[in-house]
Amino acid sequence: MGKITGQEKFETFFSAIYQDRWSELSKAMKIREKQVLRSCFNRSSLTQQIDWLPSCQWYEQHLSELAHSKSQEELRNFYIMNPASILAARALEIKPDDHVLDMCAAPGGKTLILLEALSELGELWANEISSNRRLKLTKVIREYVPKSLRESVFVKGKDGLQYGLQHPETFNKILIDAPCSGERHLLETPKELDKWSEKRTKRLAGIQYGLLCSALLALKPGGKMVYSTCSISPLENDGVIEKLLAKKGDQICLDLPAPATEWAEKTKYGYLHLPDKCGFGPIFYTRLKKL
Repeated sequence: MGKITGQEKFETFFSAIYQDRWSELSKAMKIREKQVLRSCFNRSSLTQQIDWLPSCQWYEQHLSELAHSKSQEELRNFYIMNPASILAARALEIKPDDHVLDMCAAPGGKTLILLEALSELGELWANEISSNRRLKLTKVIREYVPKSLRESVFVKGKDGLQYGLQHPETFNKILIDAPCSGERHLLETPKELDKWSEKRTKRLAGIQYGLLCSALLALKPGGKMVYSTCSISPLENDGVIEKLLAKKGDQICLDLPAPATEWAEKTKYGYLHLPDKCGFGPIFYTRLKKL
């Protein structure tokens, strides 16, 4: 009997979770994901037309003519991104004077959405531990953010696990778009898929829990945080939140917003958008409030 491959382990694990749905879901995850050409800082009169999900086909047709267009201030007008990332960023419901931490900020699309809701009274720390990804993040900020707001954003390169100890009760809004298994990308790279194991998703769940605990310490009382992943593993989604509430339930509670789209699937602790239903994602996200 031959050695069980990572792909076989992967199929066994997720078919047990998603059962009859797995065939269609795995097929949908192998199709190129939808993206949108999002108008930044309301620079375009076409904002309502192309800002959100109905624009997916429109984006495909007009990419070449608009992707590199610039404003009179020589700032880029449109940012190409997965609609799933928009859901996570908007769920934080930023106010103009918020002090915000984007804990895992690169490549920068979510950072732009957070900044659009801030005024000069607010402040955003855009954190990215990877130096290469941080360079890309800095470039996005330089190419998109108006000069009047650039003094409100600070690019950081810290380990997200250190924020709670180094900056306790500092932020009133935190976004943790956590490193995750990214099964959609695994399916695109057979060599990586063959390395998959249940231990991998459990290891990542441990890191994600650490980031949540760090964010909890860094959050002011009454502050809110959004946790999101692009994983379909319950261990990295509801499982992490369940552990946090079990161990820190005297400090934090669920504070779910209304579902953002008709395709939002309610889980025990958040929402899941899956590509077999909506054509984009996957994404899991939830919102919590510090007591």
